Formats: sequence, structure tokens, C-alpha cells
Amino acid sequence: MESEAAPHRIRMTPGAQRVVEAAERLFYERGIHAVGVDLIAAEAGVTKKTLYDRFGSKEQLVVEYLARRDERWRELLGSHLEAAEGQSPVAPVLAVFQAARVWAGEYGSRGCSMINAHVEIGDPTHPAYPVITGQKQWMLDLFTRLAGDVDSANADRLAQALMLLHEGAVVAHGLGVFPDPFGQALDRARELLGHAAGAGPDTPSR
Repeated sequence: MESEAAPHRIRMTPGAQRVVEAAERLFYERGIHAVGVDLIAAEAGVTKKTLYDRFGSKEQLVVEYLARRDERWRELLGSHLEAAEGQSPVAPVLAVFQAARVWAGEYGSRGCSMINAHVEIGDPTHPAYPVITGQKQWMLDLFTRLAGDVDSANADRLAQALMLLHEGAVVAHGLGVFPDPFGQALDRARELLGHAAGAGPDTPSR
């Protein structure tokens, strides 16, 4: 798959920072379509003119909102992956689920911002669309790379199964239909990885 072009980003002034912080909170809590620029400007303590002068459009605010959350997620995930370095080949994969559990507890009470945004933004020409799809492709690429260290012959298949477990846990957490979906996903991932590691790198999955 070809990599998406990097989205256009805005250089942050203190006023722009306040606008993005307000937009991020409001978009995540209430939804993108439900929040107007008037409310964002009021919450940030700036005029609507200032908002448009800096960002140009509500669409650019959505880009900044999603990109900022993705940056924070990658930073948190990176610290978990770093802590798992030098352990068994399955440890970094499990670290992804452990990081996701921490993220969900601190920042994800309403589920995944990318999935939520995709429900509202179905147009591939929207400037935030590459942020959404790019984040999920990045996660799949990460799982594929990590799965290759466990079972190189079946890395793609294993990565897709892990991705499904991860994304299912994200959705279940946001819905709150049963407790600790990340813990359950972690247990299933551990079983899956144990089977893959036991099969050996030269034994294709059936």
C-alpha cells in the first residue's frame, strides 16, 4: 500500500494552541459535526476571525485534533515498546495491548477518536481522512513488523488477527458492554502468539 501524503499542519502560536485544545476536547466529547467553530472559539477565548485566520477552516481543526491524539498515542506506545525491548519476541506485541489499555483508561473513555471520526467523515477527499486511515495502516504495519519476529512465515496473517483483537477491544471499551476488553484481548493475543511461536517460523498456519 502506498503511504499517504503527510497532512498539512499548522504552526502553533499560544492562541492556536488554545483553539486546538478546545477543539480536541469538544470534538471527542460531543462529535465533530455537533461542534461549531463559534463554540470552539468561545471555549478557547478567541474570536471566530482569529480562529479562521490561523486555521482557515473547521476541517483543518479536525486534522489537528486527530493528528495530535495520534502523536500522543505513538509516544505512549513507544515507551511501552521500549520497555519490552530485549525480552521475548512476543513481549513487544503484548506491550501494544498493555499500552492500549493504559491509553483507554486515561484518554479513551469514548473509544477511538479515529473510528469515531471515520463514522462522521466518509469522504476520502476530506483533509482529515488520510490521518484516520494512515493511523490504522500504521498500526497494521507495526503489528506486521512485530509479528514477523514471532512467526516470520505467517506475519501478515498473524498481524491481521492481532489488529482485529486490538480494534475490537477499542470498540468494546468505548461501548462499555463488558468489563476490561483490553484484558481479554491481551489474553487472546497471548494465546495466539503462543500458538504461533510454538508452530515455528517455517510452519505455515492452516
